[in-house]
Amino acid sequence: MTATLHALCFDANDPRGLARFWAALLGWETDGDTLVPDDDTGFRIRFAATAETKSRKNHAHFDLTSESLEDQRRIVAKALELGGRHIDIGQGPEEEHVVLADPEGNEFCVIEPGNTFLAECGFVGALACDGSQEVGYFWSKALDWPLVWDRDQETAIRSPHGGPKITWGGPPFDAKTGRSRVRFDLLGPQVEIDRLVSLGATHLGIKESGQVEMADPDGNEFSVVLSR
Repeated sequence: MTATLHALCFDANDPRGLARFWAALLGWETDGDTLVPDDDTGFRIRFAATAETKSRKNHAHFDLTSESLEDQRRIVAKALELGGRHIDIGQGPEEEHVVLADPEGNEFCVIEPGNTFLAECGFVGALACDGSQEVGYFWSKALDWPLVWDRDQETAIRSPHGGPKITWGGPPFDAKTGRSRVRFDLLGPQVEIDRLVSLGATHLGIKESGQVEMADPDGNEFSVVLSR
């Protein structure tokens, strides 16, 4: 059985507080520090407690879609009301998407209406990642999700069941420094560990909880919860 993407994990200083922000913005149900989707997203969002304060741009962020300019303004206003804020990451004045951060500084974008790349996706249109073409190929094989974009070293994959795309922008991208605050939690049997290593992952060790810590070819950490 191929490993499945069970959750996207965010490190958080206030896991429940951040869960409340994202639950209200996305309209998902909460289960403590975990958000459970009510659409075809296909994975949960989990917030893990950490004492480390966010100090650098995340390598991955959500692109949220909008249906009209009025809808885009409504989403931005709701995010600000919930505790988000506008941020500048170098976007130009000609950009039509709006760049925001949640209460702990995790970046996300509200995409302008009419974006054809995300046209078939839901409100969570994409998880946009810094990363190489190689890592896009790795995750396509690891999750058994088809490539839906592969051009000029930019890649994207999407579950056969729908939901958001996961994209990698190719070079140039920021060098990785420190542990990633946004990580994948996979669920799969023990035999998947060897398969992931054969695809290019690195085995980093086993946590006390029994989760296997690994890293993808770009060095981004992820966990595998072993299923029986």
